[in-house]
Amino acid sequence: MQTQILEGGFTDLPIDASHAFRAVMTAMARPGEIVSVTGAQPPLPLSVAAGVVVLTLCDPETPIYLAPGRDTPQLRDWITFHTGAPFAQPQDAMFALGAWDDLPLADFSTGTAEYPDRSATLIVESLTLSNEGAALRGPGIKDRAALSLPETQAFQNNATLFPLGLDFIFTCADRLAALPRTTKVS
Repeated sequence: MQTQILEGGFTDLPIDASHAFRAVMTAMARPGEIVSVTGAQPPLPLSVAAGVVVLTLCDPETPIYLAPGRDTPQLRDWITFHTGAPFAQPQDAMFALGAWDDLPLADFSTGTAEYPDRSATLIVESLTLSNEGAALRGPGIKDRAALSLPETQAFQNNATLFPLGLDFIFTCADRLAALPRTTKVS
């Protein structure tokens, strides 16, 4: 058990981290585009893609909330060892990690008028991730894109808050896709 906590991070830190960062930024810049990632082997129940996102974006200055179902001692120890990110309640978290039904959307910060960037990014673990389902429009999308979302209303409501709002990264196995607050969902 202890070995899995100490291992499972990026093998070649500079190279793996730069590839992972580029993949996450590509997904954010092109909502609905699904990208594959490698480099992390987090403890279960976390997917490879979610582990890569945590290793890439979290650090001692970014509090993270773990939803029920992902909040295990092994995962807490792994995140602490590899990122140093402190754990927080939803209202204080910069990142949140969990299944859609376990994430209390209304409790996360959507930023402030002065600092809209101080909102939370939710890393949503999904059972499936495909380019089918909800239609996406907005910056970074030529014409239209599609993404299998857990619902549409929450994302439509989120978009009305712009420039405030939450950003989302969906993960499944070794793949991820993003849905920034600027994306219109129908």
